[in-house]
Amino acid sequence: MARRSSLKRQGRYVAVGTGAVHVHVSGQIARHSDGTAVAPGDLAGQVAQALRNTSIGLAAAGATFADVLRLTFYVTAWTADKIGDFMAGVEAVAPEIGLPLPLPPASLIGVESLFEPDVLVEVEATALTD
Repeated sequence: MARRSSLKRQGRYVAVGTGAVHVHVSGQIARHSDGTAVAPGDLAGQVAQALRNTSIGLAAAGATFADVLRLTFYVTAWTADKIGDFMAGVEAVAPEIGLPLPLPPASLIGVESLFEPDVLVEVEATALTD
């Protein structure tokens, strides 16, 4: 397993990884494997399912959230008052998928829309393994 260490400097998080294999998981949304939408209109539910799907993508490449160096979240129509729902989704699923809290270095980017009108969040993960 690759090693990841996190440093906190001046309010910024930095991940330093060692390993040989880069794993990039992108486009993870709140859909079941058959394409059925999960949690329509529910940001917390969609965040949880998108993270579950990210976990599945990582596992397919031989990685886990312990190997993740960076997460990026794209959230539609973002406003600061949505942080409670967003974090509720993260916290609800973290123990199930082995997502460490606090999160690895992460960015939350507000966007006008994503590729389907019902998609509220999309997740990308970058990991490093041996």
